[in-house]
Amino acid sequence: MLTSPKPIQIRNLVIDPPLLLAPMAGLTHSALRQIMYGFGGVGLLSTEMLSARRLPTENPGVSPYLIRASSERPLSYQLLTSTPGELGRAIDVLHACQADAVDLNMGCPAPAVGHFGAGISLMEQPENVCSIVAETRRLTSLPLTAKIRLGTGLDEEKLTSFCCMLEDEGIDMISIHARLKHESFARNPRWACIARVKERLMIPVIANGGIFSVQDAQECLRVSGADGLMLGRGAVIRPWLFAGISRDVCGCAIAEPAVSLPAVYGTFVDLLNAHFRPEYRLGRLKQFIHYFAQNYQFGHYLASKIQSSTSLDDARERAELFFASTDTANPLGPGCCLH
Repeated sequence: MLTSPKPIQIRNLVIDPPLLLAPMAGLTHSALRQIMYGFGGVGLLSTEMLSARRLPTENPGVSPYLIRASSERPLSYQLLTSTPGELGRAIDVLHACQADAVDLNMGCPAPAVGHFGAGISLMEQPENVCSIVAETRRLTSLPLTAKIRLGTGLDEEKLTSFCCMLEDEGIDMISIHARLKHESFARNPRWACIARVKERLMIPVIANGGIFSVQDAQECLRVSGADGLMLGRGAVIRPWLFAGISRDVCGCAIAEPAVSLPAVYGTFVDLLNAHFRPEYRLGRLKQFIHYFAQNYQFGHYLASKIQSSTSLDDARERAELFFASTDTANPLGPGCCLH
């Protein structure tokens, strides 16, 4: 029988339940984080990845990357860097933003990121990684974590050695996306590879990849033996997924949320209007609807309508017409439900 995962403590930060939001470009901003927080069950929120080089030029009051509500706690800030020299001013910004943790991106496979030696490219630069981690650790006493992938190829010893090095250099927790560099989201995650890393480390290990339901969460924990879970696309599609997993897997006393898809969409638009400058709103709605529309049997129609919208008001009107013509009780068709 699967034992419920326990709260995680790294330095002065308690992650309870041990369910983390994955950093996702254009998605894990304040509007979506507030919706997830409202449903409950999130142990640690995250920003999207933040370029250490550009971060000092961002205005926290208006930057879509740094805007946050007071309720968004605890919140981890993920840094993207390729050199220790960029870290000093960036860490100063995170301290000023009252970050609850700092995460180092060592897993992004995007070619543009790899071009300047960041993201998963760092897994091929262990000496540089040692310098980056050591410098970050010198600059901050905040909990320091790293997010990685399995690597460029299946090499268990290379992966575990890299993770042991991170632990030795002062990383407090590692999150592992259970896919290789060139593997797409269509490929099933390799959760068993995380189990072999977990056996070698003393620090907490978090499993990430392929978690779209309570059943996925249970199976991932069983196979990986991880200390906790990190949710990405599954939680964008269903922002209430954290609540379900925290209740049914972690044993938390949290009520089953009442979900209204039109209400979630409307709240998201309202939050964009309330917190973001006009030029930042529509693009973020279009990124969100790509995933959220999957809750509907004919969600591709909703997504295409929003993608071709020319303003946030236009997008709201098109969505309202779609909702009015859809069976909101069974959006995925007969016999389907959202929980």
